[in-house]
Amino acid sequence: MQAVISLINIDKKNRQPVYLQIANQLMGLIKQGRMNAGQRLPSSRKMASLLCIHRRTVVRSYEELLAQGWLESHTGSGTFVASQLPVIMPQILLSAAGNRFNPARTAGYSFLDLPHLNRAMLNPVTSLHLDEGFPDSRLAPVEELSRAYKSQMMTGNRYVRLGYADPKGSSWLRQELSEYLNETRGLKTNAENILTTRGVVMGVYLVSVGLLSPGDLVVAGEKSWEGANANFLQAGANLIKIPVDEHGIVIESLEQICLCQKLRLVYTTSHHHYPTTVALRADRRVRLLQLAEKYGFIIFEDDYDYDFHYQSKPLLPLAASDAAGMVIYCGSFTKTISPAFRIGWLAAPQNIIRHLSQLRRIIDRQGDTILENAMAELLRQGVIQRHLRKSLRIYKMRRDYFCDLLKLNLDNQVQFQIPDGGMAVWTRFDSSLDLSDLAKKALQHDLYFSDGKIYDAPSHATRLGFASSTPDELEKCVEILARIISSG
Repeated sequence: MQAVISLINIDKKNRQPVYLQIANQLMGLIKQGRMNAGQRLPSSRKMASLLCIHRRTVVRSYEELLAQGWLESHTGSGTFVASQLPVIMPQILLSAAGNRFNPARTAGYSFLDLPHLNRAMLNPVTSLHLDEGFPDSRLAPVEELSRAYKSQMMTGNRYVRLGYADPKGSSWLRQELSEYLNETRGLKTNAENILTTRGVVMGVYLVSVGLLSPGDLVVAGEKSWEGANANFLQAGANLIKIPVDEHGIVIESLEQICLCQKLRLVYTTSHHHYPTTVALRADRRVRLLQLAEKYGFIIFEDDYDYDFHYQSKPLLPLAASDAAGMVIYCGSFTKTISPAFRIGWLAAPQNIIRHLSQLRRIIDRQGDTILENAMAELLRQGVIQRHLRKSLRIYKMRRDYFCDLLKLNLDNQVQFQIPDGGMAVWTRFDSSLDLSDLAKKALQHDLYFSDGKIYDAPSHATRLGFASSTPDELEKCVEILARIISSG
């Protein structure tokens, strides 16, 4: 036992109390099989002498392990390793490759590593970026939101304000969202038609798990958001991709599928198709709604950047013309304010909202009620609306300037259509250019842009986001691109 005790190492510079260091190390020795069930420990006086510490420290260590059930005490006999513990035989675990097994890195059990979950993370850390279409967080109404958040924290009945709330979300925000969506998008909702989420991705997840069954057929564009597709595949759905042209998804292809297979859901970004930014043409919108009613499939309408349309008034969502209750409408403030503010919404028939809120409750008891109420306050005061009008003017100017820069500096290397809306330009690079190599070289010059692989698109096409950069920054970005391309 004295040899085993010599393995205990005390670090008095460690922030963890000495008695806990001793307790944890004794626990580890028991787990390793170096101390067996029923084995007697030295008295507290003897242990203190061996470790050169105060006896009271040892007593506290023993008390800690007694309370946790690792030790047991017999009056008049001493302190022992708990007798009910199984016999542990020391062994060196090896991996299948014969290396020493490290449980901190690798689990001792198997699991299914699904390929659709292995998606690249978009997290630009460079000074310059032509991202996939993020808002400029420097424009966000942070001061107003901060004041509203503090107000929600400090006022009212704290038991109510800081307690459990409705899984559907803040009733105040749902009411404000309902009025906002009705006014700006032509929807016909009330608060019971709204479920708040932590962004669009949560909305897609809830619909996928709550309304899809293994084997269900889901249709999306051949170029579409892989985040949504991953959710459909995770739910066990069969995913079919249909063509996308300059007018959005090709409805004739969808109709052919309906004629021979039972379709459960169509995913669409009808206002600004992701990633190409084109709008779904009016006749296709009408036909899509007709097919949904005829064949009984769900339309999941992801309207991720509705508020930013530059040529004219935005096209109303499909949900605004849905007379049969077939559309689930999803949006968020992520693309309008900042990705850090995780507030989104689903708008759907009331029975669907009730069903999805029950599902939401078992994975996320409720949203951030304080943040949701703060956002409701900003909507009520018109702060969000003013922010969007200001951002729209700025982003339109940046779009125009960026497209002029591309045409002036990269006219022979890229092709693009000036987008009617959104925060990115769908850009096709000359087929002789290796876009992956170009993106890597750009990183060496402190510039990030996507190589296009995440869009399930041809290797020479990608989204170049302009909204999150100032004109000076956009100019530097294009200069770097032009310099890299010209240098080969």
